[in-house]
Amino acid sequence: MIYVFDIAEQSRHFHRNCAMTLQGLPHSGTVSSQLTAGLRDILPLAVGAGVYGLAFGLLAAQARMDGLQTGVMGTIVFAGSSQIIAVERLVAGAGAGAALLAGLALNLRLLLITASLRDEFAGRPWWQVLLGVHLATDENWALMHAMRARGRGAGYWYLVGGGLGLMAVWVLSTVAGTSFAAVVPEPRALGMDFAFTAAFIAILRSLWHGSAMLLPWAVSIVTVLLAGRLTALDPTWTLILGGLGGAAIAGVLGND
Repeated sequence: MIYVFDIAEQSRHFHRNCAMTLQGLPHSGTVSSQLTAGLRDILPLAVGAGVYGLAFGLLAAQARMDGLQTGVMGTIVFAGSSQIIAVERLVAGAGAGAALLAGLALNLRLLLITASLRDEFAGRPWWQVLLGVHLATDENWALMHAMRARGRGAGYWYLVGGGLGLMAVWVLSTVAGTSFAAVVPEPRALGMDFAFTAAFIAILRSLWHGSAMLLPWAVSIVTVLLAGRLTALDPTWTLILGGLGGAAIAGVLGND
């Protein structure tokens, strides 16, 4: 349910992020230096992604995915939390349609992230825009803004460098996880099933920005609980409804 809160939070800050004139900020350094800096700075965050990447690989093996399929999925989709929820739905027997819907719903927040980068993409060739959109994640997007807040020149190629580093670690760790499935037939024995929960708890903590978040989060939780209790909807739909409810409240509160 972490992405319910994530969608609400991204909605609340959407107008503020989109209003930033990113091209007016300093973008020092050559393309190679920006790529290198982004790759270097993302590594501490990539290590954490690698841990639950291993756990995801074990989960993918339970869904009868091999290393090649897992690696291709990670490269094409490149959205860890969306991949996790989609494969979890497959393992639960929800079907491919429900799994795809769950993954797409979780990826809605990335629309807000990429929209906030529209000035950064302005004037670039179409392939650079597509590359930037594909590689934009919570981690390298937030890292780019953090570096700018410190006065460092972090632009488009910094974002791309961070995304490439994160993708490499994610794909390699998920493929390794599928290989470990034969050795670790029961992930719960090592507590690997808790890796997703721990990762989501860490993300949840980073999304809390004070009491202003309390009402949107509460609406999201109540909506999910009521939909699950009073209707026969698949859990995927209850989470989507919760995200929409929280996002609506956050959007209203964000208009002040």
